[in-house]
Amino acid sequence: MKLTLLRHGRSRADDEGVHEGRYDSPLTDVGCEQARRLAAYWQANPPGFDRAYCSTLKRAQQTAQVMAEALALPLTPSDLLREWDNGPLAGMNREEALAKYPIPAFRHDLDPFTQDGGESQAAIRVRALQALELVWQGGGEDILVVSHGGFLNSMLRELLGVQHGWFAFEDTRFATLHLSRTSHTVMLTGVNLAPHLPE
Repeated sequence: MKLTLLRHGRSRADDEGVHEGRYDSPLTDVGCEQARRLAAYWQANPPGFDRAYCSTLKRAQQTAQVMAEALALPLTPSDLLREWDNGPLAGMNREEALAKYPIPAFRHDLDPFTQDGGESQAAIRVRALQALELVWQGGGEDILVVSHGGFLNSMLRELLGVQHGWFAFEDTRFATLHLSRTSHTVMLTGVNLAPHLPE
């Protein structure tokens, strides 16, 4: 199986300077243009996708719809692909958030995201595995997944067995992988790719 993990385009929360997570902000005009550029690139250089999956949050769903329409792809939205649930931080100004919810020196993987709620890292890992299972069992051998920087990192960590690694995912950039169906082998072939954007 070939797997392409794509982060959504620039969203309103990026311009607002607030925590995003489950804050459901749409794409900006810049984000829409980024998505159109990538769709046009893939139209000119067909990646061969069989189907696409996306988060149900607006910024990812809008990005995915641009791809699906341009490439005539069946698109399956799933709550499993939503960004990390950051509880009360969603939509909060970053300075205010840091004052009210200072980053702890240590947070156990079983602790909630903040003292007032949000997903634990353990819960995120479980959801990442469920999302991968959805894609693995959903049919097709060349799959596009449109999601969010944090959650795509969680998926990659589970696939690669890298507990604390972090992979770059800028706006409408993507990672590519090959997964064997006859072994546990995963080959990471690209990270933070952006052939559609000017350097």
